Amino acid sequence: MGAVDVVPGVSGGTIALITGIYEELILSIRSIHAGLLNTLFRKGLAAAWKQANGNFLVTVVGGILISIFSLARLLSWLFEHHAMLVWAFFFGLIAGSALFVGKKVEKWHASPLISLLTGTVLAYYITLATPSTGPEYLWYVFLSGSIAFCALILPGISGAFLLILLGKYEYMLQAVNELNLSVLFTFGIGGIAGVIAFSHVIAWLLKKHPQTTLAMLTGFMIGSLNKLWPWKEVLETRINSAGDIVPLVEKNILPSTYAGMYDKDPLLGAVLLCMVAGFGIIAVFMYFSRKKRQQMSNHGPSV
Repeated sequence: MGAVDVVPGVSGGTIALITGIYEELILSIRSIHAGLLNTLFRKGLAAAWKQANGNFLVTVVGGILISIFSLARLLSWLFEHHAMLVWAFFFGLIAGSALFVGKKVEKWHASPLISLLTGTVLAYYITLATPSTGPEYLWYVFLSGSIAFCALILPGISGAFLLILLGKYEYMLQAVNELNLSVLFTFGIGGIAGVIAFSHVIAWLLKKHPQTTLAMLTGFMIGSLNKLWPWKEVLETRINSAGDIVPLVEKNILPSTYAGMYDKDPLLGAVLLCMVAGFGIIAVFMYFSRKKRQQMSNHGPSV
């Protein structure tokens, strides 16, 4: 989750879904509320820790933080030197994820189909939005964190891409690389507040309307594929904080168009291989998930 949260266009929530920890993550985050303090004072730390599913949350958050701090530089290098292949890998990963989650919808009727279309259109629109340049005040960093962290529990909507739209992606990458503690702390507190609040919404939807919610999450992932298409035409550029010229607005194009426009090899074979690799990872998850369900079904009556 931490690795993909650094990538604009990929959601940590997607990884939570395909690895089977999504609902536990939502319920664990939702358990952090005022009542937890009451449990802490009346029954002690052990009871409060158990109520919040502390071991699970610490493991997930620890893994995310380790991954972000260890992979931020690597991903920056990969995007600088092999961007097309990275986008291709994640395109296959998210395409497979959409299929994986879509198969969880037991019956496709009017409500899930409308929800699927709504999620697809919304995510697609977000990928077309033009990035802004946000202020560097701490209150805006707090707001950016509260919005971006929602992607931890919202598959298909990338927290990193939301930061780009808010004008804070490179600013936060720089804060990570330079260990700017005041910015990181403010961003983290904002993120925690946002994700706790949003977890209540998602938990309610999964409880009351599970099939419609899963359909919308599938739509989010389908719509986000627009951002991950490897071959793009740069329509507008901007100068980033390091003084480099980087794309601002892009349009998806065919590999042949890319080759003619930029006089470069579209790397069709390598790109397709990376797409298949990303899709293949999800296929493996789907296989083991199905096998696990079969085992639980076989052992169910004897428990």
